[in-house]
Parts: sequence; structure tokens; C-alpha cells
Amino acid sequence: MGRGDPVSFAPAVRVVTPLEDRLQGGHLEDGRHNAGMGWTADDVPDQYGRTIAITGANSGIGLEATRELARNGATVIMACRSVERGEDAADDVREDVPDADLRVEECDLGDLESVRTFADRLGDEPIDVLINNAGVMAIPRSETEDGFETQFGVNHLGHFALTGLLLENLRLDEEPDSRIVTVSSGVHERGRIDFDDLQSEDSYDKWDAYAQSKLANVLFAYELERRLLTADAHAKSMAVHPGYANTQLQFRGPEQSGSRVRKAAMKLMNTVVAQSAEMGALPTLYAATAPDAEGGAYYGPGGFQNMRGTPERQASSDRSYDEETARRLWRVSSDLTGVTYDLPEPKAEVPV
Repeated sequence: MGRGDPVSFAPAVRVVTPLEDRLQGGHLEDGRHNAGMGWTADDVPDQYGRTIAITGANSGIGLEATRELARNGATVIMACRSVERGEDAADDVREDVPDADLRVEECDLGDLESVRTFADRLGDEPIDVLINNAGVMAIPRSETEDGFETQFGVNHLGHFALTGLLLENLRLDEEPDSRIVTVSSGVHERGRIDFDDLQSEDSYDKWDAYAQSKLANVLFAYELERRLLTADAHAKSMAVHPGYANTQLQFRGPEQSGSRVRKAAMKLMNTVVAQSAEMGALPTLYAATAPDAEGGAYYGPGGFQNMRGTPERQASSDRSYDEETARRLWRVSSDLTGVTYDLPEPKAEVPV
């Protein structure tokens, strides 16, 4: 579906969402159902011939997802803010996967010019999966190169812009379906979209700002799915969360604020509570590769408090299903980034 081409609309079929199913006493026990009981990295299907772009691929969830995707034959484009750290991460992967097909590209989600330059470098290269993974968490207030509050700017606006700029690369008019996987967090459940102060200029709480950005991730993933379905596009959009995974993400806030106490507390939590980054990457891998992964779904660990375990489909927060908020956020995000999507307004209820 190229720019300017006509689109066909999906039939207006009413589909019950996982959240409604839970509230109505349906088959989703505690708001979730099995996405593949006991699904592990060993279940990742053959990825030879597929090209997968992933942001934040140099550490944590992104690095472990890159490792497993490469192990199974994918060509992985590692979109990283620092090329040097990206190359170090690629070398780490090649120690495990000597024939890994990796390419490190610079992409700073806190700088829209960098995002556009990255998309321009890809040209018309086909992409089968885009994984919007990079993020920052609970840091002191700062601003991106474009003047956005950093957590909202990097976690949401940068990925909104990147996805829109890569739509043609994702070949929406060709089979098999491409996929857009957006990594959120369980913390999105405390999030609210404050349209009166999106950039947290009037007041700033680092956790509230993080929660807002992660709720924006889920709202974006669902709204994108609605628009893809309306356009009858060959693509799926879904959201995931890693649970509580032991990565460097938790340390950036304490390090930037200079809090030794918070850093020690995070280290203790990572040791006692967190699951490994390898386990935390499973929902992302499932959404990106599993044949039965569904568009409009939200996947996360199915174990204790949804913080650990193998992936399953879950219900996200009530606010994440608010279509009016999602469409308003879409319009505001397009205005702020200057990126428009060649997709129609949603015309039908969709299964999210």
C-alpha cells in the first residue's frame, strides 16, 4: 500500500476485547489467557529470510531479543543511540552466535532528526518486524533535543515517529503480515495522559512521567492496530511488557540523580525479585515471531504478579482501551513530531 493508494476498509464487526471479556466473566481468568504455555526461546521459529529492526538493541531486553533472533537466522538491524555501544553488543552476540547477521545503525530517539536520518538510511529496505524497545525510566526531568520531556519524548514520541517513517518498509500491502511490537511496562497501569501538561512542565514526578509514557505505548499500539485493520493492511501491532527483569534500566534514574541509596535498593530488588533479561525478553520474542501471536494483543509474563514467567496474553489497564484518548494522543503526537501516517481513521471496532 503505497502513499496515495486507495485503501479498503475492514468490515465493522464488533469484537469483545480481553478487558471486556474479563469483566463479563468470560474465558480470560484474571484478565489473561495462555499465549503458549511454557513458551521459551527454544520455541522461536526459523527466522531465516526475515529482517527485524529493534531499538535499544545494545543492552537488556533489546540485547537478549537480538541474540535469540540472530540465533534463529534473522537479519537484525540494531538501532542504537551509541554506535560504539551497539558494536560492543554485536560482538557479544557473535560470541554466542558466530554467524549472526547483524547491522548496527545510529538512532537516537531523543532527537527526531536522528530518527529521520536512520529511516532515510534504510531507504526502501524491506522490514518484517519493527520492535520499539528502547526506553528510559524514572530519571530526573530533562528534555530531548526537540524540547520534549525525555521520558515521553524517547519512550513514546520517538517510536511514534520511527514507526510512521518506516511504514513503507514494513510492506503493508504484501503477505505475510509484518509486525510492530511496542514494549511497554506494567507501570502503565498507574499512568494517565495529562493533555494539559504532556511535557510535565507545571509539575514533574519521575514515576508519573514514566507511567504516562508507558501508557502512551499501549494506547499507540492499539490505535495503530485499529488503523491497520481499517486499511486492511498486512500488518499486526501489539504491545508487550517484560515484567520485572534484571537490566540496567533500573539504575539510570538513581545514577542520574546521584542517589546511592536508591541504587543499592534497585540492586537488591534485581537480585531478589527480578527475573533474568533473557526471560524478560520472551514476551517480545513471542509477539515478534510466534505464528499465533495476535494483533491488538498485550503480552507479558504469566507468573507471580505478572512480574516473571513465560509469556501469555493479558488485559492491560482500563485506560489503555480508551479509544477517544488514543485518537487524541495520536493527533497530538503527529503534531509534535511532524510525522503523519498513510493510514485511515479507524472505522470499525477491533480485537484489542
